[in-house]
Amino acid sequence: MARNPERRAALLDAAIEVMADEGARGLTFRAVDARAGVPTGTSSNYFTDRDQLLSQVGERIFVRLTPEAGALDTAMLPEPSRDLVVELMRWLARRMAAERSCYLGLFELRLEATRRPELRARLTEVLRGDLDENIRLHLAAGMPGDEDTVLLLYFALTGLLVDHFTVPGLHDARELDTLIETVVNRIVPAA
Repeated sequence: MARNPERRAALLDAAIEVMADEGARGLTFRAVDARAGVPTGTSSNYFTDRDQLLSQVGERIFVRLTPEAGALDTAMLPEPSRDLVVELMRWLARRMAAERSCYLGLFELRLEATRRPELRARLTEVLRGDLDENIRLHLAAGMPGDEDTVLLLYFALTGLLVDHFTVPGLHDARELDTLIETVVNRIVPAA
């Protein structure tokens, strides 16, 4: 198994792009090699099979979606409030839009996980850990609301982003920022 970490990351990034453009069914070693601009057979030197590739694509997506060190601390500097929750949700949506391929790749992984129990178990573990950390951060920061508030925000933002990326005209030209503000104002209790 090849051990060049930069090449592995480039192959995984290419795999994310393939998934975003062609879906999980289009994810083949040949497609990854072509997208990465490497000789045919290169990715099979880095991943034993398609299941390993899918699993590592998921890990790479979360690496790319993780904010830079200190970015969250900076975002959390203002006084905890409903307005801050609105800004944090907008910030998160902008991050997802900036990594559109990753977010579409994550949709594809979710669909693929319905057919692959091992992938489902790993994806559930990672998403549950991320959600638990968001709940912990929300409560520790003294933000308005409780654990259920964070869960509802998660479900609402996930749904908004699914529509935003897959059927952007669905919201009657209402801006995503406006929809996020409406969602937060309906879910997060006033101070």
